[in-house]
Amino acid sequence: MRPLHAFLVFCAATVTCGTPALPVSAVERPALKPFAAADLVRLDRPSDPQASPDGSQLVFHLRETDYDANKARHGLWLLSLGDPKAQPHRLTAAGGSDTTPRWSRDGKSVYFLSARSGLSQVWRIATSGGEPMQVTSTPFDVGSFKLSADNKHLLVSMEVFTDCDTLACTKQRLDARLAGKRSGMLYERLFVRHWDAWSTGLRSQLFGFALDAKGRASGEPTWLSRGLDGDVPSKPFGDDSEYDISPDGSRVFFNLRVAGKTEPWSTNFDIYEVPMAGGAAPRNLTAANPAWDAAPLVSPDGRTLAYRAMKRPGFEADRFGIMIRDLATGATHELLPDWDRSADALKWSADGHTLYTVAEDLGQKKLFAIDVAGRQVRALTGAGTVSGYDLAGASLIYLSDNIASPAQLYRIPAAGGTPQALAPLNSEKLAGLAFGAYEQFSFKGWNNETVHGYVVKPVGYEAGRKYPVAFIIHGGPQGSMGNDFHYRWNPQTYAGAGFAVVMIDFHGSTGYGQAFTDAISQHWGDRPLEDLQKGWAHALAQYDFLDGKRACALGASYGGYMVNWIAGNWPEPWKCLVSHDGIFDTRMAYYDTEELWFDEWERGGTQYEHPEAYERFNPANHVAKWQVPMLVIHSSLDYRIPESQGIAVFTALQRRGIPSQFLRFPDENHWVVKPQNSVQWHETVEAWMKKWTAVP
Repeated sequence: MRPLHAFLVFCAATVTCGTPALPVSAVERPALKPFAAADLVRLDRPSDPQASPDGSQLVFHLRETDYDANKARHGLWLLSLGDPKAQPHRLTAAGGSDTTPRWSRDGKSVYFLSARSGLSQVWRIATSGGEPMQVTSTPFDVGSFKLSADNKHLLVSMEVFTDCDTLACTKQRLDARLAGKRSGMLYERLFVRHWDAWSTGLRSQLFGFALDAKGRASGEPTWLSRGLDGDVPSKPFGDDSEYDISPDGSRVFFNLRVAGKTEPWSTNFDIYEVPMAGGAAPRNLTAANPAWDAAPLVSPDGRTLAYRAMKRPGFEADRFGIMIRDLATGATHELLPDWDRSADALKWSADGHTLYTVAEDLGQKKLFAIDVAGRQVRALTGAGTVSGYDLAGASLIYLSDNIASPAQLYRIPAAGGTPQALAPLNSEKLAGLAFGAYEQFSFKGWNNETVHGYVVKPVGYEAGRKYPVAFIIHGGPQGSMGNDFHYRWNPQTYAGAGFAVVMIDFHGSTGYGQAFTDAISQHWGDRPLEDLQKGWAHALAQYDFLDGKRACALGASYGGYMVNWIAGNWPEPWKCLVSHDGIFDTRMAYYDTEELWFDEWERGGTQYEHPEAYERFNPANHVAKWQVPMLVIHSSLDYRIPESQGIAVFTALQRRGIPSQFLRFPDENHWVVKPQNSVQWHETVEAWMKKWTAVP
């Protein structure tokens, strides 16, 4: 098929990308430098575009890399939308920690989060220049915030002890811990650790401040989520999209999962309503739904609440439908019950007639417009991945990336039309770099159903040559290796190293309908493996530049599990394997992870009630058939799949005498994110693959 990415991707004048189709020869300019991991980690990463109330300006967050210091720096940038030749300029000083820009009602200043005072607090800066003003002075870090429409109220989240009555109580208890000489922590319920942190007993809770005439938080905050044992926003990745304020500033809505002893096996988030002034306990609006309700968003007229909801308790990858609730009557309905896509971030149009959302769709992530009254949906964007957007008057401003380009800014009429590229980002860093051409393909996989994949040519491709292959398997497993620019598993780093790349969105992947996603549950080792095998055979038959005798399979998380499964169930095609943060023993994985709901859904119950389900696709049971050299990677702060799983893989390999290496990162979690660690990761993986795919 002919890819459409050329219509959406911006390329600097000296960068080759966005090519019309794979069959074109000599895609890359020979003089250009192949894209590499060292280039990847140094790219600036834009996010969170926010248009001013009048639509004339855009502020966005930019993450810049200080490679020598081995860390990221965060700042805010401003772009005039009225001048097509305008370039972004810094709004806050370089080298800071400034994130989460939000406009004041008059459009003259921007509120944001910053740790410039030592703690993360809300600040405010005039867009005309000058020094920022501190808005909050709380005794703890502010994790997130939201302004009311009239700028008279400010919501903030802070971590406190929920059995304390005041912030001072939490402060005193924490100070006492620090002053004490005993380090032991006593637990009486699960979730003792999550993602990459051990529980301290603190909960993220929601507080409301009144803002004075100068825009500063005044007085003591009102504890709005008091009495609820849970986190708002959720941990570890929740943000201000998980709560909202009515336009008149009188009511607050938020989502929260009550913890108790069921937190490790529950996905039951509910939407709560509470008066901004406090004085009443939060009221549960969605108690009737035992599954996940998320991201409440009040309409501009204050009459309607939109939110996203799943239907099946315990399933984190269920479809998010869009729900509409009449706030006066409580009447609720699903807006598009037959739209077989899972909605992400929602935004109302100014007149309340349209909802905008993003959703994965056949290997892309598109921006959609939904006619609320007519209950009709239409895609506004095509190929690529929309990673953030906002309304700017009669337009939408959004960030879009694809396999051959990091995120760039675009404008599109809110009613639909042709996207317009705005000021280019990363131009200097991209100048002189070459990317591999890419193409999406499809084939008949498990159950004779259509499965999609991508192939990427190596940089420096020459017709008639065959190239070693990186066969990348995505994680999740309910995820996608789609048309995006990934900062950890980027196929262009392999293309730059001389490999062709093949990626398959096997059954279980997202963006192809909920039934397709559901197909992997309780079938980790058969249906997706069949898709991978048929996808590999299809790619070899269709693309003659793939050298099937010099290929390595590699993946992380579920992809790491699949590599461990492949080692004993499909070893024949591979010269080498790379398993990153992968499950080795599915039986033990149930007991050493933190999110029990995941395994209980994926295996059909608990391990002690259904042991056979945990043994059916257990890589540990097939070690006797392992034979392919494998690189194993794991990180010590990975509590999602603890490092003992990776050590077990390495132990099995070494004990069997199979060539193997073990790369451990003591300071990383389920992801490898520190710049120099990322480069080390890529260099180690590439060296391993080159060693085993070299021409004898």
